Amino acid sequence: MKKVLFVAALLASVSAVHAEDTLKKIKDSGVITMGVRESSGLSYTIGDGKYVGYHIDVCTKVVSDLEKLVGRKLEIKYQPVTSANRIPLTVNGTVDLECGSTTNNLARQRDVAFAVTTYVEEVRIAVKANSGINSIAQLNGKTVATTTGTTSVQTLRKHERAAGADFKEVFGKDHADSFLLLASGRADAFVMDGSILAKNIATSKNPAEFKILGDVLSVEPIGIMMRKDDPAFKKAVDDSIKAQIKSGEMAKTYDKWFMQPIPPTNTKVGLPLSQAIKDAWANPNDKPMEDYAAKK
Repeated sequence: MKKVLFVAALLASVSAVHAEDTLKKIKDSGVITMGVRESSGLSYTIGDGKYVGYHIDVCTKVVSDLEKLVGRKLEIKYQPVTSANRIPLTVNGTVDLECGSTTNNLARQRDVAFAVTTYVEEVRIAVKANSGINSIAQLNGKTVATTTGTTSVQTLRKHERAAGADFKEVFGKDHADSFLLLASGRADAFVMDGSILAKNIATSKNPAEFKILGDVLSVEPIGIMMRKDDPAFKKAVDDSIKAQIKSGEMAKTYDKWFMQPIPPTNTKVGLPLSQAIKDAWANPNDKPMEDYAAKK
């Protein structure tokens, strides 16, 4: 609760910050700050200050296109963010492009802007393969982990198949910490974006020790996040992403990170391109998850 109050206070403290001309800022400074994650499915570290992943590649191409627009080389500064601080750090100008795994929803759109959707996520549940847990109903009486600053457990509680299930919540400070709660037996399940679950399982010491349940809790559009009320910068980012989609580069980037061996363990995540992602690419937009839910 203290962390929630802190984030709310921090957002309130920066709400008076005026919209910034980000293109001018990066042109004048020669630096663009990219918000990155330590252990997301779309953005993660392999040590020594190196960050990799699907969204890192997408954002790196965006930066390349921004360089052409502002007429100079840009230095990329990596700023690690968490689920709890990614929005405040974007709002207050610390981060120019948040390239993690942030769900685009109406509540967040009040504080930040999202680029057109680059990934459509399914919130799922990971458990130990030998746990005997095969459905949401079997979480009754169990301990469920998720990451501070995310909405996954609330999503689980709202799911019709979770009706009557009484479970204890535990929170990891980041996705790696949440996965460790499951791996160490301190939690019976980890509820999170499917790509994050799949990546953490694929890069664990023994991937066969875990499984992802078939239940899909929600479908959520994921987008690159930036400051609100800067239409010129948003257009530049959107134009780059649309060009990546049109040229086929986005599909190649997806294949690289989800269907081929990835660092540091050279294992495959194994998540084929979904119809929902294909649909998002066919009609690029920044619609929030509520719009997706309305279509069900």
